[in-house]
Amino acid sequence: MSNFEERLKGGHPNSLGNTVEIVEEILNDPSLFDELFHCYFSTDEVVRLRVSNGMKRICKANKKLLIPFIDRFLNEISKIDQASTQWTLSQLFLQLKNDMSANQIKNATEIMKNNLIHHQDWIVLSQTMETLAIWAKNDEDLKKWLPPHLIRLSNDKRKSVAKKAGKVKASL
Repeated sequence: MSNFEERLKGGHPNSLGNTVEIVEEILNDPSLFDELFHCYFSTDEVVRLRVSNGMKRICKANKKLLIPFIDRFLNEISKIDQASTQWTLSQLFLQLKNDMSANQIKNATEIMKNNLIHHQDWIVLSQTMETLAIWAKNDEDLKKWLPPHLIRLSNDKRKSVAKKAGKVKASL
């Protein structure tokens, strides 16, 4: 066993640690993907942060590895109360949309709407606004739902959130 969880622990919390090395191992041996996925359930928040980073890298390189796990991202990973997990989900949903069923897209949309309403992390808000805006271009209900939330966020005291909300609203 590769013991990814142990290898993802330690070091500076904002560093990648061994993430890139582990991603390369998985890309060379996709049977290892499940082990990395299970690291989302680690009690160590740094491990979960690095797993999220690894998932984005794997999705860009070989998104087919994530497709069988879409329901688990929707039903399990979305319940992890950690900002890095939530902003990563918005990015993954954007990349995986064409591989999702209508019901999965509906569930992903609800997860992101909930994050846009309730989450306070600026990166979660930014990534969620971006994905929802792109999806709203082909979803009239979402196109109607989104603007009032963007108006609210355009008044956020954090300039990065307010500026992003303004740009996203203008793009609709």
